[in-house]
Amino acid sequence: MKRKQRTEILIEGSHELAKSLAKEIEQKYSVSVIQEPENGLVMLKVRETSRKSLFYLGEVLVTECKAKVEGKIGIGIVKGDHPDLAYHLAVIDAAFLGDLPETKPWTGIFEIEKYYIEQKRKAKNEAIFRTKVSFETMDV
Repeated sequence: MKRKQRTEILIEGSHELAKSLAKEIEQKYSVSVIQEPENGLVMLKVRETSRKSLFYLGEVLVTECKAKVEGKIGIGIVKGDHPDLAYHLAVIDAAFLGDLPETKPWTGIFEIEKYYIEQKRKAKNEAIFRTKVSFETMDV
């Protein structure tokens, strides 16, 4: 599983999952924080549809953290003010970069969480679709 997909699952899914996976690494390895979780601003780039040109819509508040596990540096960045989640993401990222044996069974856990995320998204979309209004015109 790729880093981007793994991170999206951890952010969109249960934050308890990220906490438990990071705790598993903390119990077996020495984790050092290189950059404490801190807030920052990131420019949000958007593509304008008619001209296909890029422009900056504004800034987004993020929390970022860097952690080191077994000589590998992991990065955790999350939208909003979530210092604990940013730290957990950094630890998990470092564990995957270090190819630690604990990360092998996590792929199955991520697939299960991905399924739950898709089910929640599907239910939300169905709820929105039920409120959709259909406008039809009558020609005489």
